[in-house]
Amino acid sequence: MSPLIRPATLEDIAQIEAIVEAAYSPYIERIGRKPAPMLDDYASQVLARRVHVLAHEQTLSGFVVLIDTEEYLLLDNIAVSPAVMGQGFGRQLLEFAERHARDAGYPSIRLYTNEAMSENIALYTRRGFVETHRVEENGLRRVHMSKKLG
Repeated sequence: MSPLIRPATLEDIAQIEAIVEAAYSPYIERIGRKPAPMLDDYASQVLARRVHVLAHEQTLSGFVVLIDTEEYLLLDNIAVSPAVMGQGFGRQLLEFAERHARDAGYPSIRLYTNEAMSENIALYTRRGFVETHRVEENGLRRVHMSKKLG
């Protein structure tokens, strides 16, 4: 049985936080502090129905946080457990986010990532996102990107 993407529940919080810890800890030294996703309140995000998880039975492989705005869908966070990297789960979650945006009628999907996360910038560029601007927010240097949806 292949993994399925479903809305997160409060029972998923511990696994979501474990994925965040594993996925983002390697960036602490590069950034000089914890990346923003490590400081997020995932219970609030789940209660706001913003989180979807990639689940195989009771085990989570990754998740995505999507925030509706008036003009676009914000892909606020996407993370895959490093234990299952390279199996296409990140691509599945990204495709889910894009489908979700199209289904909601958004003309584009946007995201931002830390400037130090060069691998992520390259990945998003390969997936059709273009850099729109760079800014320092809350002491973090962020690269904002957007993808037009057809």
